[in-house]
Amino acid sequence: MPSRRTVLAATAGVAASLATSGTAHANDKKLRSLVSRMTLEEKVGQLFVMRVYGHSATAPDQADIDANLKEIGVRTAAEMIARYRVGGVIYFTWAHNTRDPHQIADLSNGIQKASLRQPRGLPVLISTDQEHGIVCRVGEPATLFPGAMAIGAGGARKDARTLGRIAGQELRAIGIRQNYSPVADVNVNPANPVIGVRSFGSEAGAVAGLVAAEVAGYQGAGVAATAKHFPGHGDTAVDSHYGFPVITHSRELWEKLDAVPFRSAIRAGIDSIMTAHIQFPALDDSGDPATLSHPILTGILRGELGYDGVVVTDSLGMEGVRTKYGDDRVPVLALKAGVDQLLNPPSLDVAWNAVLKAVQGGELTEARLDESILRILRLKARLGLFEEPYVSHGGVTRTVGTPAHLAAADRIAERTTTLLVNERRLLPLNRRTHRKLLVVGADPASPSGTTGPPTGVLAAALTELGFTATALPTGTAPSAATVAQAVAAAQDADAVVVGTYNITAAQKSLVEQLVATGRPVVAVAIRNPYDVAQLPPVPAYLAAYSWTDVELRAAARVIAGKAAPRGRLPVPVQRADDPAKVLYPVGYGLSYGR
Repeated sequence: MPSRRTVLAATAGVAASLATSGTAHANDKKLRSLVSRMTLEEKVGQLFVMRVYGHSATAPDQADIDANLKEIGVRTAAEMIARYRVGGVIYFTWAHNTRDPHQIADLSNGIQKASLRQPRGLPVLISTDQEHGIVCRVGEPATLFPGAMAIGAGGARKDARTLGRIAGQELRAIGIRQNYSPVADVNVNPANPVIGVRSFGSEAGAVAGLVAAEVAGYQGAGVAATAKHFPGHGDTAVDSHYGFPVITHSRELWEKLDAVPFRSAIRAGIDSIMTAHIQFPALDDSGDPATLSHPILTGILRGELGYDGVVVTDSLGMEGVRTKYGDDRVPVLALKAGVDQLLNPPSLDVAWNAVLKAVQGGELTEARLDESILRILRLKARLGLFEEPYVSHGGVTRTVGTPAHLAAADRIAERTTTLLVNERRLLPLNRRTHRKLLVVGADPASPSGTTGPPTGVLAAALTELGFTATALPTGTAPSAATVAQAVAAAQDADAVVVGTYNITAAQKSLVEQLVATGRPVVAVAIRNPYDVAQLPPVPAYLAAYSWTDVELRAAARVIAGKAAPRGRLPVPVQRADDPAKVLYPVGYGLSYGR
């Protein structure tokens, strides 16, 4: 951790220009002065938010040095900042940025120091995707909360606000000041492969209220929230990471559905909004993705919705934005459309030089860059980065993963588990008559930083609650031999708990054969609640909405009767044989009647 003297020396040039007013917040005169002193190359760099490999800004592992050289042409984060003067850095687990909270704090400090020691150095806006649920970059021992659809099942804006406040405090303590959350998409398509349980639900008004509450929590804790993915990614059967989705909603439907949570976020004072790499012909019939659409970003978001905060692209490495144009054109077109931050281009060198040449050649004006840079600097000032760019190990210890924070996450999770089927009141299981449990089912790769695998977590939690539970992972596509092994093991159990994950034919066969044993079967959807429509009749069925520890432990407490099922479906579940008919409507959920 740099000394107080080092901090003051490093930030002196910037801080001095803001100090006279006593605050950095919205001091446009001082910020404009900073912009006027920047070189064109510095301005271009300020627009980029880039990945970089390694746990340290100056001394990453050799494998990460090699990856940086291959993808960015530099060895370290410090070298990337010196060469490109990037305004932001995004953390990923797979880039080895997030080993543990103290290491993350050191990395953040190293990045800030590397930037502030440059001529006219500015603090860096460090970001990540910490949605909770199935998308998290910072894992244990940080506090992990239920994901958005689980929060939607709980239905309490207070819980969404608490999530944002606690998660925001922990992110800020490790140097992350911009979080790409909450998801503001309204998930009306059960086949949506990329949003799904990352959405609060299918009802625009309910989603809007939870989005605003989470925004208030994050931003009250001093972290910029980011509503995504504008203009709405909730009704697609294509993943924009790998394809180019088309949204066929009419303008009228967009106003009543997709736009509602974004309007709510803007009213809540949202700091940043992320674009979607989707075609939305009713809003722009050019065939361009929304990320590159002037009518959508400037005409609608800036003009009609009156938003003047930071607009950040979704990752420029995703196929949805690369389909129509080359990697050199995408960043230029995004800026022309109205974007401020260019997130994670495949090649920083190609993108950075393309923007530089576009200004030098007159396609983009320097004044256009200045507009975006001023928005970015306003946000950095509002987040206190000019005054306090560094974090401390003491702050990490006092804040991250505290017992009070972990207990809050458990309490919130208990309000989300949804009971859809409970024949003959099988649940809660009686420890006297159903003491010996077999836990089988899907074991998808565990979300970042959770214990996993799901069968093991469930079995351990049930054992702690007084059962004797044995885990037998069967995977997302169990073979006939694996199914036979599970069926044989079930003969020796008093009841079977089976986790389903985006139900497959093989998983369905597993459940059918387990039911045929005559043993009581409790099915738990560990991702999409829609699985219940595909299953054979089971005596009991729960929706947990994710396979993170906090949600699985809550489901175990419901199975054991230590907690009541209080969640209510935030999306409808259609019948498998007739999708036009609803099997379980929004708001459905059973209780234990006490």
